Amino acid sequence: MSTVANSKSRAEEIVARCNTLSSFSEDPGSIRRTFLSPPMRDCHRELTKWLAAAGAEVTVDAAGNLRAFYAAEESRAPRLLLGSHLDTVPNAGAYDGVLGVVLAVSLLEALERRRLPFGIELVGFSEEEGVRFGAPFIGSRALVGTLDEQFLNCQDANGISIRTAIKNFGLNPAEIPHAMIGQDTVAYLEFHIEQGPVLESLGQSLGVVEAIAGQTRMEFIFVGRANHAGTTPMHLRHDTIAAAAEWILAVERSAQKVPDLVATVGQMEATPGATNVIAGQARVSLDLRHRSDEIRLRAAAALTGLAEEIAARRGLTIRTSELLSQRAVEMDKFLIGEIENAMRNVGCQPYRIVSGAGHDAMILAEKVAAAMIFLRTPGGISHHPAESVMTEDVAKAIECGLQLLEQLATSSEFQKRMCRA
Repeated sequence: MSTVANSKSRAEEIVARCNTLSSFSEDPGSIRRTFLSPPMRDCHRELTKWLAAAGAEVTVDAAGNLRAFYAAEESRAPRLLLGSHLDTVPNAGAYDGVLGVVLAVSLLEALERRRLPFGIELVGFSEEEGVRFGAPFIGSRALVGTLDEQFLNCQDANGISIRTAIKNFGLNPAEIPHAMIGQDTVAYLEFHIEQGPVLESLGQSLGVVEAIAGQTRMEFIFVGRANHAGTTPMHLRHDTIAAAAEWILAVERSAQKVPDLVATVGQMEATPGATNVIAGQARVSLDLRHRSDEIRLRAAAALTGLAEEIAARRGLTIRTSELLSQRAVEMDKFLIGEIENAMRNVGCQPYRIVSGAGHDAMILAEKVAAAMIFLRTPGGISHHPAESVMTEDVAKAIECGLQLLEQLATSSEFQKRMCRA
């Protein structure tokens, strides 16, 4: 299908296309593209042009996902999903999510209209980041049928609900059930930048994701008593910032003792927030991630208990709330093995990696076999304008993807899975 020379030129085109899509932004001079914002129409237009030329039929479903179907040899054959997300964080880079979509377009182009025993459906998810509504995975939730009424009622900072945003984009939220994948969908594959430093530290172009870490997000509010900073002796204070600071350092120490656990306090807000007032309230966030749900949940319980102990010792009260509990997801073992074989066949040493970030693949895994291929992220930088990729890594990803499609087309195990679909 595609020679090494072709893969290099395709890689250069992929990078150029990602840069083209990065120009479609809500913010002049930087990249921000949230759920069904006007720049998403521009993305759809460009992608539709490329996909139609590759022989795919393009539609947009009721959740705003771009869907493109590349037919199989036979009309009623099962289908393989390829995709990633088109939305971004504020002040984003050009490759998070978008690279996976554009790379999938290139794979279809490389087939040069040759048909496989299975159809290929490309999905450019409308939302994954959770920026506009504080609710992530809107696009992929629609495909697995968990975009329910409560979710659709979530509102953005302007009081616009997800349901209204869908209507404003010219879509009908009543048709969201039609976006669900059917029994004919056999697997989902996502290419994505690693967004971390591991592959670069190992000198590896690609990695195969074996699991996506589970996440716990919590809020802790230490409540004490605000008072004058100059007239209140140290031993008579109920200082919530001091309590929060003690707990934050304990979070760091605790996480360092548990292999592969990551714990982050990313937000802290003091009230009243004046330089000459002892803070009467301090609100802090906690983000915990691990591939083992048992370890993650045990850590969450221990850190909650520690916050309660610190508060009691300092004469404070504390309120806690869980904002998110996302279970860890294992990727499909058969697909992992096939990806590793594909990597070897194109000259890459397979390396298994756990994703600390959430991805659409963890949502699709609720319904179908799912797998991910990571590309090296130079400097480990993501969610930032300096985010980048190496053209040679993109070329290897193209070669690996094409090799994988060939393997699946002739795999007896994949044939069995297609028969069951």
